[in-house]
Order: sequence, then C-alpha cells, then structure tokens
Amino acid sequence: MSVHALDTQTVTALVEDATAAPSMYNAQPWIFHFFPAYATFHLRSDLERAIPRADPAHRALHLGCGAALFNLRVAAARGGWETVTEVLPDPADPQLLGTVRLTSPATDENDLAPLYPAIHRRHTSRHPFTDEEIPQAIKDALSAAALLEGARLIFPDIWHMETLLGLIHDAEGHDAMDPAASEELRRWTRIGTDAVATATDGIPDYAFGPSKRGGRAPVRDFAGRHPVPGREAARFENAPQLALLGTAEDRPRDWLQAGQAMERVLLQATLDGLANSLTSHALEWPELRWAVRDPHTAMGFVQIVLRLGYGPSGPGTPRRPVHEVLDIE
Repeated sequence: MSVHALDTQTVTALVEDATAAPSMYNAQPWIFHFFPAYATFHLRSDLERAIPRADPAHRALHLGCGAALFNLRVAAARGGWETVTEVLPDPADPQLLGTVRLTSPATDENDLAPLYPAIHRRHTSRHPFTDEEIPQAIKDALSAAALLEGARLIFPDIWHMETLLGLIHDAEGHDAMDPAASEELRRWTRIGTDAVATATDGIPDYAFGPSKRGGRAPVRDFAGRHPVPGREAARFENAPQLALLGTAEDRPRDWLQAGQAMERVLLQATLDGLANSLTSHALEWPELRWAVRDPHTAMGFVQIVLRLGYGPSGPGTPRRPVHEVLDIE
C-alpha cells in the first residue's frame, strides 16, 4: 500500500499494535497523531497519566512511550514500510516524544518484521518461574538486541544479584511505609468484577498473580494489604534470573532509547519462549538507584530491571480504545 493511501483502518491497526506496549502500572501515557499528508505519526506524552510519586521525573513514562514507539516501528515493518524515526524532534515541545514517518517499500534487510507475532503475545507474568537456566546463547542474543537500539543489557553475576535483591527488598519496605506510594498504587489497581469488567487501563486483579508464600523473585504485589477473593499463594524462585537494561546517559532521549531497547528485548524473549516481568522498585528511590548498577560494567544508568525465565505467560491487560489515543489530522 502506498504511504499516501493509508486508510483509517490501517492507521488504527498500527496504533493498536503500538499501544500493546508495557507501561508503568499500565497507565498507557501516550497520544498519537497521524498526519496523512506526510505519512507521519507523532507520539506525545499524556501527562494526565503520569505517576508523580513513583515517577516524578517521568523517566518511566518515557520508557513506556519508547516501547510504544518501537511497536509502531515493528508493525509498520510488518505492513511493508520502512520507517524514519526521530525522538524529541522539537526542543520547544518536550511532550512531542517522537515522530515516525513511513516510507515504502520496505527492503529485504528490515529486521523488525519477524518480531511482530510477539507484540500481542508479550504479557507481564507475575507467576513463579522454574529454575531452568536461560541458555547463554539466548542471553547473548538478547544483549545484542538491546545494542541494536543503543542500550546495554547485562546479566549480573551472583555477587551483584544478591546486592540487587537486597536493594529491591529495601525499596519494597520504603513503599510499604509511604502512604502516598500506597495511594498511588491503589489508583491504578482494578479489584472486583465491576472494576475489572469496565477497565481500560491499570492492573486488573486477574493479572496480580499469586501472593508470595516464599522465594525472592521481585514481583510487585498490586493487591497490597487488600485481599482478593480466590487468589492463591505460591512459592517463587529463590534465584531469579534478572537482567539490567541501561544507557550511558540519563536524559529524556536516553529514556526513550531505553524504552525501545526494552521492548525489542521483550519481543525477542517472547519469541524465544521466555516469560518476563519488569521491576523498577529500587529505581524509584534515588538513594537506591545508583547502587543498582553493576560497577564492573560500562553501564552508566540502569533504566529497568527485567526478570526472565521459563514459566506461564501472564494474561493480557486492558487497553484504552484506539479512538481515545489517536487523532488523524
């Protein structure tokens, strides 16, 4: 299809694919504008969906929008288009996070289209994973995927893993003692039949996963102190397989870069048969975040911690209707 003949149905489908991306608390803090005359999408941040207590600088917001930007690139490649992507194109308009211009046709060298089947299969799993180790070849391929987007993905050694788990535990304790953090978390949870049935964002109770009866896997418990009828308890892995994704610098441009790298890694991991979840617990507290980085690597700033492994994939979570997040100019 010519880029000058994109119909509303095609544009809507591309944005629907883009918005399958993960975002903190499933807040979905994005707005898309499509300009047919230029075959160009604009991605803007939706600051009404910011999470000020846990994400005061909007770093996580940029990560989520970066992930949506990457999904749009993948969906466009699958549709047969090349893309020209620019992040933060207008210094005077910081809410304009990125633009994606479609050109055609795509070349045979485009490496994004094979990732497309994972877009709607990728879901956060808050279930226990097995103790089966991820093969080194898969780890290497995931690290290479991050590099393609200008970020680094490392798997910390045992020593740093213990430090990391301790920092996450400390962050959980900070959250438990912070009424503002608890209230913010409650804003984005959907508990009960009526709330779940009408949800278009947030974390529904069916996606909480079991409560933790043991183990050290860093899985945020969205139920908090509120019991969820029928929710089971389970023992999680004692030696979770975590990876750190980070960048050399720590500016909004780097956050968007990290978000694209994160989604590329998650899509590849999904195709490789891995379940995944994300944790930013220790990154939400400035006094803990610096210690999360591995001092033996060149990674300057950790942007997200990934938990990977073999286990059940998580359920899909609600998404806002496309007409709420897309304007066609």
